[in-house]
Amino acid sequence: MNEFRAPPGTHDVLPPESARWQRLVALFAGRADRAGYQLVVSPMFEDLAVFQRVGEDTDVVRKEMYDFLDKGGRRLALRPEGTAPVVRAFVQHRPLTPFKAWYAAPSFRYERPQAGRYRQHHQLGVEALGPEDAELDVEVMALAYGTCGDIGLNAVTVLLNSLGDDTCRPAYLDTLRAFLEERVDDLCDEHRERAKANPLRVLDCKRPACVAATADAPRLIDHLCEPCAAHFEQVRSGLDAVGVPFQLAPRLVRGLDYYTRTTFEMQSSALDAAQNAVGGGGRYDKLVEALGGPPTPGIGFGLGIERLLLAADAEGAFPAPARTADVWLVDVTGGREATALAYELRAHGVACDRSFDRRSLKSQLKAANRACARLALIIGERERAAGLVTVRDLDTGEQEEVGRGVVAKHVQERLMRP
Repeated sequence: MNEFRAPPGTHDVLPPESARWQRLVALFAGRADRAGYQLVVSPMFEDLAVFQRVGEDTDVVRKEMYDFLDKGGRRLALRPEGTAPVVRAFVQHRPLTPFKAWYAAPSFRYERPQAGRYRQHHQLGVEALGPEDAELDVEVMALAYGTCGDIGLNAVTVLLNSLGDDTCRPAYLDTLRAFLEERVDDLCDEHRERAKANPLRVLDCKRPACVAATADAPRLIDHLCEPCAAHFEQVRSGLDAVGVPFQLAPRLVRGLDYYTRTTFEMQSSALDAAQNAVGGGGRYDKLVEALGGPPTPGIGFGLGIERLLLAADAEGAFPAPARTADVWLVDVTGGREATALAYELRAHGVACDRSFDRRSLKSQLKAANRACARLALIIGERERAAGLVTVRDLDTGEQEEVGRGVVAKHVQERLMRP
């Protein structure tokens, strides 16, 4: 008989690792909520054209998308990144601006699996649409950086660049093309063909040939128009003001064509250099128009859940919680008492669990220890007859008997003690 396994490039997330995912999403949701961002849930597949707008010449669109015809003959694609679906939803529903959204969702890319990056990987992200104010850029980047701090990451660096806009970037691209034409034979095989059509992709190439050939390439931040230069300066001073450290990275262009002005990436020095990006994002002031909406600036980021947790492992941070229940119910009278008491405790907000299948007292107490529970509530025939519950502290071994009618209140008070 064949043994089925997860498809190549995917993985199962099981306890206790899944508890870390749950805590991470909760921390991110709380931070985003405090900044005025609200949850958006979009379909995991969209019309193919939605993602083609992120850049026909990008690897994401050319080589990595999972696209297919559905049974109605529609050409669809699984979501390769988080921004375009949120922007499509904004264009479709036209909410009031500023529109501030967060999401936690899987993304799909057919690429060679690598550390922390799977063909189905998962992202936390925000998108903010409406203002073009550089202070919003600062808020978004501080939110991303703060999330890393929430899980104890200390080795994360923010790399920052500006890609200009439609006023200054065309002239820079002409300058860059001319520079690359003189060095075309020194580029890697892929970018010899693509350098003229999309020269920024050459700066993003990590192959030694392209890195060496473009070491002294002209920098876009030296060719910014006055408004873009002023915007970039305000972003930098704003990050300084809120205490987010950053490094200028003139070669940073990221992998999608919709970015304008502010572009950033977050890298962990605790990870190997080839897979050290834990997230990134930037401003995309023309994407709403590209998807059929009115002129609407926007900025956002995505953080990879797998990469964040991989970086946490490398730093010895954010371990999986050992405790799976605060209270363990030990019922040696048949199990019905545990059923009723579990229902009552959970209704009072107490995390509790129990054994099943009429196991022995010793077996149930072993299960309590495996769950790292603080308290065991023991119900035997004597306790049931007397209307009592024995409350045992599993750290100290001390125990006391408590009336069945007040056990929920007693347990809540015990759990509040340090």
